[in-house]
Amino acid sequence: MGCYACETPDQWKTTIIVGTSFQSHDVTGTLRAQQHRLRFSDRVEIGCLVFPVTGIAFLVVDPQELPGNLEESELFEKIKKFTQIHRNSFLLLHAPFYGKGELKILSSIQSRFFGSNLGIIPVRNNAEMVSGILTIAKTFNILNKYSKSICSKPHVDSIWNGMCLARGRIIENSRVWEMLRDNI
Repeated sequence: MGCYACETPDQWKTTIIVGTSFQSHDVTGTLRAQQHRLRFSDRVEIGCLVFPVTGIAFLVVDPQELPGNLEESELFEKIKKFTQIHRNSFLLLHAPFYGKGELKILSSIQSRFFGSNLGIIPVRNNAEMVSGILTIAKTFNILNKYSKSICSKPHVDSIWNGMCLARGRIIENSRVWEMLRDNI
């Protein structure tokens, strides 16, 4: 068995189910260029990417497309449905600049879904989005492969350490996290 953690992102390829409305998005173009297998479906929520092998899903939300009053938008209902369908769900809040309005939306989503299975990741551009998606998906893939074959304590600790390193890498490389940390 090879070392999954040692593979470079270019070597790892997987199947991703994407909503047909997301077909012309830059993110799908980048994933296609990296030779991931993309399957488009009408049954997948708008702005959703599903990794069937790992059981995780990502929902892309652009705060600029939301109405002024967040309570009047259908966003919370959409997120609630998304988290009920996918047990490992992540919301990608995509905004090139995080001002007071974007931070207010982020705070509202965090407080509404605190304690749920939703992970919220602010991203500034498509490159950060693809990098975050693939890092998380690959980490879950490694976890699934190890947990199916080996469930002893030392291996679980090793996997946990790998997940913590991946999370740290995402936070270190994200300018949004720096700005959020500075604003708190």
